[in-house]
Amino acid sequence: MLPSEPVSSEPNSSVLAPVPESKHEVSSSEKADDDEEPPLFSIFTPAEKRSIACLASFSAVFSTISSFIYFPAITALSKSLHVSIGAIHLTITSYFIVASIAPSIMGDMADQSGRRPISLLAFTLYLAANLGLASQNSYAALQTLRCVQSAAASGTVAIAYGVISDIAPAAERGSYVGLLLGLANAAPSLGPVLGGVIAEQLSWRWIFWMLAIASGVHLLLLFVFLPETARKVGGNGSRAPRSIIYQSLYHRLRQYRLDRNDGQNARTPSFRLPNPFSCLTTLFQRGTFIVILVGSLQSSLFNSIAASLSSQMIHIYSLTYLTAGLSYLPSGLGGAIAAYFTGKLLDRDFRIISENHSLPADTSTRNVSSFPIEKARLRSVFLFIAINTLATTGYGWALASRTHIAGPLIMLFLTGTSSAATFVTCGTLITDLNPDRSATVQASYNLIRCLTNAAGIAALQPLIDRVGAGWCFTIFGAIGALCIPFLLLLRLRGLAWRLGKG
Repeated sequence: MLPSEPVSSEPNSSVLAPVPESKHEVSSSEKADDDEEPPLFSIFTPAEKRSIACLASFSAVFSTISSFIYFPAITALSKSLHVSIGAIHLTITSYFIVASIAPSIMGDMADQSGRRPISLLAFTLYLAANLGLASQNSYAALQTLRCVQSAAASGTVAIAYGVISDIAPAAERGSYVGLLLGLANAAPSLGPVLGGVIAEQLSWRWIFWMLAIASGVHLLLLFVFLPETARKVGGNGSRAPRSIIYQSLYHRLRQYRLDRNDGQNARTPSFRLPNPFSCLTTLFQRGTFIVILVGSLQSSLFNSIAASLSSQMIHIYSLTYLTAGLSYLPSGLGGAIAAYFTGKLLDRDFRIISENHSLPADTSTRNVSSFPIEKARLRSVFLFIAINTLATTGYGWALASRTHIAGPLIMLFLTGTSSAATFVTCGTLITDLNPDRSATVQASYNLIRCLTNAAGIAALQPLIDRVGAGWCFTIFGAIGALCIPFLLLLRLRGLAWRLGKG
């Protein structure tokens, strides 16, 4: 809203006042016109948006930490339940299979029925699964409840991306995705350490008790503070249905933010069965497919290094299980820091491209249909991929030549930071390209990422056995470098494809 003209103390000053000649002088009729302008992208204040993004991002942490915190307890579970190590490994396999499928259901539900009710449902299931896992005494129960735990936790990342898409326009979105992935990238390094300490000092059951306590507290926070952000349900945040399922307790008690357009609240969306195949349609968009392919290949490299790390450190440097777990810290902490600052860099790149094309870096709109968003988001990514390619190769040869342990740890820090920067870039761009299906497209991304991760990890040990660690990770690094021409093509032709001119 433009500032209003100061009121004169003279009588009838409104009649005698001159006709405004500049945008800084606003008459009452102009103010009425201003009131009819399109609503803000989001009615939430910057502080509120940061709080909402933190809640959603912390929700996503449970997806990653639930798998990594479990690894140190494998031997203890095997002994306690009187089954083989291989049988416990099957619970990990089933966990990842469910994790590749569940987001396509949860993401579609979140896009159609709202973020808040699906978040509450997911954490209710997650809490129940952890309570059951902490109390169970049979392998069948372990296998079943791990699948439930995976189904509940794996959808939280897609929902978090959806929330960010709802509250943050393109000009601000990079910072919020950086926050999300900064927290998510810390979990793979901290998870094994926490799991090892808890399993060694208490018992494997306390891993699940701790997850149950943490998720219970987080569920309470979501119920009290998380508003409905889905634009199909509540628009820009001003029209959320009055149901407690859609309004947070905090906002409901304050009778918060009634519709500023017509005084009416939105209708509660009707329930429909989720379509797990709807996410696959996003793969037929050329730009989206390239981003998902690149992000999935880079994820495969990152997870192949993570899968090799513990066994290689124990074999080459004679580390204990706990100290081998500590070797994940450089990658995880570096990735968390890089994710945060990459988000800031993406917002800066957006402003630079806007200025170069004489376009306003408008924070009030979600429409990037005629904006070269590919040029903005991919402006810095080539440096990240180049660093990751060299560091991945260097990691392999540091292991092969048995250098001082500082050598591979430095390479791990570089791969962690560059991978995280690439993940933030890819995650932000596919959200920009699919603003109305942000959770669904993340489910599609998750599916392809899980498939490439499985392929990379399956090929890892046979390749090390055949050609050695040095050449194995040289091959992986070369695969990562192949992403560069795909991104160059997208940066050059992305806008034309979206406008139907390609």
